[in-house]
Amino acid sequence: MHTQVLAAKGITDHIAVIDLMARGGLDVIALLILIGWLYRRRPSAPAMPLVLAALNIGLFAAMSTISAGKFPAGVGFGLFGILSLVRLRSAAFTLRDVAYTFVALVIALCTGLPERQTWLVVALAVVVLVAVLLVDDPQGYEPATRTVKLTLDRIYPSPAAITEDVESRFGRTPLSVSVDEVDYVRETTRVSARYPAEPRERALAADDEPREPVTMP
Repeated sequence: MHTQVLAAKGITDHIAVIDLMARGGLDVIALLILIGWLYRRRPSAPAMPLVLAALNIGLFAAMSTISAGKFPAGVGFGLFGILSLVRLRSAAFTLRDVAYTFVALVIALCTGLPERQTWLVVALAVVVLVAVLLVDDPQGYEPATRTVKLTLDRIYPSPAAITEDVESRFGRTPLSVSVDEVDYVRETTRVSARYPAEPRERALAADDEPREPVTMP
């Protein structure tokens, strides 16, 4: 009970409303630039803006609360332990999404610490955002594709024969065909064929669960 009173007193004594509002404003502005402009320059998973905003705001709130009071060091380690539980489904999110998630967390860490020089916080946020602007070039965007996994009931003499067979079965020329497995006992060939995604598939691709392989007789 005594420890809780001290912690509550520490929060009251250390929180500066103006400083908290200034840091919160900087965090929101940086987050709007990151999500509203930089991230939306390419097609992406519809759920990612919510994920980035939730992680950023949540970490900012946690950092502001922990750093303002007299909390034991174990609380800080517990925070990083909770963050380590965050996982992004590889079926929905790409490495680019993971990179933007890391940037959102870094911005929250920079703005979440109280009693820091405002120019330093602004400079760090600007450096991070400019780095993302320069590195993530939208000109390098590749159109969305869909991958169809097939189990073919024969063994082929060459990769070209596999491509011709897949094309004849689907009626469309695939962008690429890769061999996943050749089973000489069952005389089957497992392949992955990549096709351009349709407009509706591009919008729903991030929310789809992984499909089971399709067996072609």
